Amino acid sequence: MPKFAANLTMLFNEVPFMERFAAAKAAGFEAVEYLFPYAYDKNELAQQLKTHGLKQVLHNLPAGNWDAGERGIACHPDRVDEFRAGVDRAIAYATTLDCPQVNCLAGKLPEGVAREQANTTFVANLKFAADKLKAAGIKLLIEPINSYDIPGFFLNTTAQAAAILDAVGSDNLHIQYDLYHAQRMEGELAATVQKYLPRIAHVQLADNPGRNEPGSGEINYAFLFRHLDAIGYTGWIGCEYKPKTSTVEGLGWIKNLNK
Repeated sequence: MPKFAANLTMLFNEVPFMERFAAAKAAGFEAVEYLFPYAYDKNELAQQLKTHGLKQVLHNLPAGNWDAGERGIACHPDRVDEFRAGVDRAIAYATTLDCPQVNCLAGKLPEGVAREQANTTFVANLKFAADKLKAAGIKLLIEPINSYDIPGFFLNTTAQAAAILDAVGSDNLHIQYDLYHAQRMEGELAATVQKYLPRIAHVQLADNPGRNEPGSGEINYAFLFRHLDAIGYTGWIGCEYKPKTSTVEGLGWIKNLNK
């Protein structure tokens, strides 16, 4: 049976963010993840986790000016110092929150920068981050994201992510495999997740089209959940989708797993 974590950035939007921990627990979740913790006091976040008996399983490294459309800075040659400072900030939060892994968003290819230069920067930044995070006991992940939702995003496919892992050469760098993004970019979900399973540390989900809850689109999630169990995936699956109605009304897909 898969273990599901509520993505609080996407779910329970009916309530203020700090109230979403209680909402997640009330809905039956035992773990949470979200994009960024940095707008909140880390001790207050830790208290929410403790109060509601929740485990935090993931958050992202700082990713530039999100509200202005930036989606990461790890491949930006002119922002290496900012990236490195973000690693320290992420470690401080993840340590307080007892969060075992953080995700690094590559970012969009900067205008006027060749892909080769961006790739060199990305690899160097990941080497730095993987080492610092390993010393803190925290895993580093990278996530391929589809080029339809985020045009220009530097990292798009599982094979590209695996090549980055090879170039970095760290045992503390892993793939975050988002089934929604993977479906949009490459399909072959069952075969791909099995091929790269030893390199995958975290899985996320949403259905396609629409990025709504499982059962709302074309992805056969009942099959994929059985497949993940069969091939030995034991990590968390982050529910990073947009509920078609309210979050609670859309949770029937989890209840149906037990039927």
